[in-house]
Amino acid sequence: MILREMTMDDALKSLGESIAAALPGAVERSYVDFGELNIVAYARDILRVLTHLRDAPDCLFINFIDITAVDYPAREQRFEVVYHLLSPKHNQRVRVKAPLGEDEQIASACEIWPAANWFEREAYDMYGVIFSGHPDLRRILTDYGFEGHPLRKDFPMTGYVEVRWDDEQKRVVNEPVKLTQEFRQFDFLSPWEGNPDYVLPGDEKAKN
Repeated sequence: MILREMTMDDALKSLGESIAAALPGAVERSYVDFGELNIVAYARDILRVLTHLRDAPDCLFINFIDITAVDYPAREQRFEVVYHLLSPKHNQRVRVKAPLGEDEQIASACEIWPAANWFEREAYDMYGVIFSGHPDLRRILTDYGFEGHPLRKDFPMTGYVEVRWDDEQKRVVNEPVKLTQEFRQFDFLSPWEGNPDYVLPGDEKAKN
């Protein structure tokens, strides 16, 4: 029998299977992609999953790196809340994904990693994800009175409001966005392949 040396991907796959087995009903699946371990967890059990990843001897992902979100408007569960963790003990990283509906909430990880505080505020500000149990869930990057969540796919490129200094009122004011010009309409036709009557500026001299 030929013994094959375990690769890094094999080790990560084995770890993912071990994590899923230790958390029945909490982990949907695990997989290795581009040399990184990914755990897809149910949002309702996210604290159980994160606590296991932090404390289990074969995990020890004690370093919290990041929390963010991804917007998939066409999906039934529109968002994925994404956690990135590091285990200095085992020199491994893991990415945890938790699908979440637009009207659903997910528990705050601040009690597990206090550093999650500002990252959850950012995810709330940019995507509108609600972290239940967060000690101070308010906007962190946008200004007071800002409407909407800028990193959602359906957020208009111009935004809803603009902030400017008003010389008359001597204060900062928020007001609806005003465009400096009308939207220009383009037919996107090449002058060489489109309308045969289209004449490039300057080419009219060639007919003389």
